[in-house]
Amino acid sequence: RDGWLICATFSSCSSMENGQPADPADWAIADVVNYFRAAGFEEQANAFEDQEIDGKSLLLMTRNDVLTGLTIKLGPALKIYEYHVKPLQTQHLRNSAL
Repeated sequence: RDGWLICATFSSCSSMENGQPADPADWAIADVVNYFRAAGFEEQANAFEDQEIDGKSLLLMTRNDVLTGLTIKLGPALKIYEYHVKPLQTQHLRNSAL
């Protein structure tokens, strides 16, 4: 629930601003990188670029993918998954069900 509130504060989660599509499934790799930079994960955002994670890939990521597949330290990886990846996945599923 807290993760959803954090996600909702970012314009990219709910509208088309700064040229970023509202639906994360439509994000390019650069959109994913910019999202995490804007969220305060400047250093970790590069891992998404290195692994070529676009919006569709982001929405398919599991907790294990984020914790072990991105070469990100455990603390930031846990926050990225819990407060960003998981809420984006939940939002996408809710919007897709409408």
